[in-house]
Amino acid sequence: MNNFYNLIAESGIALLAGIFCAGLAWHIAQTASAITYVTLADGRKQERRLPVLLRILLPLTPVLAKYFNKPQFKRIREHTAIRLVSGGFDDIMAPEMFLALRVLMPLVIGPLLAVFVALVFSVIQQHFAGHLGSQALIFAFAAILWSAIYPGQWLKKTIAERHRQIMKAMPFVIDLLTLSVEAGLDFMTALKNIVERRSPDPIAEEFSRMLFEIQLGKTRRAALQSLSDRIRQPDISSFANALIQADEMGVSIGTILRIQAGEIRAKRFMRAEKLANEAPVKMLFPLVAFIFPVVFLVMLGPIIARMFQNIF
Repeated sequence: MNNFYNLIAESGIALLAGIFCAGLAWHIAQTASAITYVTLADGRKQERRLPVLLRILLPLTPVLAKYFNKPQFKRIREHTAIRLVSGGFDDIMAPEMFLALRVLMPLVIGPLLAVFVALVFSVIQQHFAGHLGSQALIFAFAAILWSAIYPGQWLKKTIAERHRQIMKAMPFVIDLLTLSVEAGLDFMTALKNIVERRSPDPIAEEFSRMLFEIQLGKTRRAALQSLSDRIRQPDISSFANALIQADEMGVSIGTILRIQAGEIRAKRFMRAEKLANEAPVKMLFPLVAFIFPVVFLVMLGPIIARMFQNIF
């Protein structure tokens, strides 16, 4: 009878564990496939996709977010808010939520990764004789450390990629602005026409936001300064400052735009030239590590094989 009750208890526990694992897997799959959209200032929608690990932890952020609203976290909140705005994710999460994610990653994902690493090393140790305890501990600690720095590195990479897209499109947008202004349109009308005809990319999003601020009552100078503060990229700041000075001094905007387009193109060419000069140094390690051994085997492999055939 006791065996029967034990069997029922074990079956019930196994069933509950299976239901829990299935529910967790379903939640992770739903979270991983979810797509978040933000509404731009002109009413269009644009996709914003967070990494899977951050999306899984996002529902847990309200638990810790309230603690980051305290006055002692004011400075780090402001810094995080600036970075989220620059990366284009200020409509997706508040600074408190991102700070909560930075805490939850090493507390939740880090131990799970460490356990996974330990299981992998235990399997390897069972199949291959050897003591891998110290290596497993090192890799488990590395997994926890990676989970702690991942949110910050992701946001940094996102900001850099967004800046790259903005600077790639900026010369063409300025050229269109120059042609439109010199053809007789005023600056705001020309900018509105360009934004409406562009796909919702980062530069169109930022200019659309600037136009919306002007419609709400901001002056053009204040909107340009706000644009510079949001993006925080030197070339954009130079462009905004040039237009602000043109407003103050009464200089023709068409001339300023043409000068700015030339300067941005020259800087982009210099950056491309710098990357081209760095390419040989970056290619050195792959050449030494992979290509030279392959060439060596292709050229000398048949000779070595024939030598072994003659010996044996």
